[in-house]
Amino acid sequence: MALTQSGYRADFTLESLKHVDRFFEEQVSNGLPRPGGLLSQELGARLFALGAYVGEVIRRQNGGEWQGNDSDPQAEINIAVRLNDGTVLWPVQRVMKRFKNGTEDSIWAYGATLSRQ
Repeated sequence: MALTQSGYRADFTLESLKHVDRFFEEQVSNGLPRPGGLLSQELGARLFALGAYVGEVIRRQNGGEWQGNDSDPQAEINIAVRLNDGTVLWPVQRVMKRFKNGTEDSIWAYGATLSRQ
């Protein structure tokens, strides 16, 4: 909902992951939140929310289930999606890489590759 209100398409389609990449292009500079931007406050919570969105898009495209361990002190980072084909992915970790590394860790490419397997 926050993505949509900020002008990014977030309709749980694979194509919407291009808008997540655009979000990072517009809101991040050299691995840091742009001052006054949408990631300049509550960074951890917002990266988690983006990771949850990315994971849910890929899960809906491929089928699968969320997996987590509530006793893990880093459960929010280590939450995983196990796809029907057995592939396990960690979408929050991928979003964190996109934030830090830039376009080389494209979210859309990640989703598209997993959806072609």
